[in-house]
Amino acid sequence: MTATRPHAALAQAYDGITAVVGDLDDAGLQQATRCQGWLIADLLLHVLGDAQRALVALASPVDGPADTDDVSYWRDFPAGGEGASRHAWWVRRSAAAFDRPTGIVGLWSETPPAAVRAAASANPEGYVTTQGHVLRVPDFLATLTTEAVVHHLDLTPALPGAPPPGPLAVRVAVATMDGLLSDDTVRPAAWDDHDFLLKATGRLPLTDRDRLELGESAGWFPLLG
Repeated sequence: MTATRPHAALAQAYDGITAVVGDLDDAGLQQATRCQGWLIADLLLHVLGDAQRALVALASPVDGPADTDDVSYWRDFPAGGEGASRHAWWVRRSAAAFDRPTGIVGLWSETPPAAVRAAASANPEGYVTTQGHVLRVPDFLATLTTEAVVHHLDLTPALPGAPPPGPLAVRVAVATMDGLLSDDTVRPAAWDDHDFLLKATGRLPLTDRDRLELGESAGWFPLLG
């Protein structure tokens, strides 16, 4: 976990999403995202579920040791993994149950700040359980930060003026992708951090030049879904 204050990185990640969606009306929330078949409102509900999961996990500490960390955790979630389509369909139907898309924004505005407060109060030497794993608290917060940053980028293709995710949060997400690569992999020089995150998660395809520069490491992409 690269951030010295992991809850600060999580706060920045969630604040970034709020900055994107906070002023959108119902029509704005029904624009497309980078996640196939999901509107902005659908994706926001998915990330809201992470913040709710954080509240439950942080309020229910467990004994260690950890059985995974902030990098190895993601190996259970490969691109196109089994169950992804079912979850996507569940999210779409759940989002459609709201009377208006802005109702999801209302829930979002309340939940992530509570999750961040719980994260700030959690024992940094403690452990939590989530998704069938036991993690150290800082590693758990890093997984939440990474997912929020990637989904922040997913929210914005139809919103060219949207603010980017914050640098501290991006640093955590980039460290996760670096950890999923082999140690001798060198990132193509033309990639900035956002390019790396989008290509590492399969949002953007590798170009022929990318594959040439990555060599055998190109076969690792996408690193997660």
